[in-house]
Amino acid sequence: MKEYKTPEEKKRFYKTRAWSDVRTQALERDHYECQECQRLGRVTTNDDRLDKHKQLDVDHVQDIEEHPDLALDLENLRTLCIRCHNDKHDRTFRRKSHRWEYDERW
Repeated sequence: MKEYKTPEEKKRFYKTRAWSDVRTQALERDHYECQECQRLGRVTTNDDRLDKHKQLDVDHVQDIEEHPDLALDLENLRTLCIRCHNDKHDRTFRRKSHRWEYDERW
């Protein structure tokens, strides 16, 4: 069984044809809609076959680091928008404040 512990191992995995195929299956199954937004009564969608600006990710419900055997299991995948995917993994990006923001304005 393969392991996906290092960034290099994960990067190699996400470039494989097998991942690309199962990712497409997950997006199609979920109708190109964020499943978390849908659960919360919001709609976040795009058809990334047509839209150049990626808005959706395919998330492993159980991460591949701990469950490498589920890496290509369609039942372990769900479509999430970038925001929900970042929230799941506690990745927050704060807007940089303007360096003169608190200076006196003349």
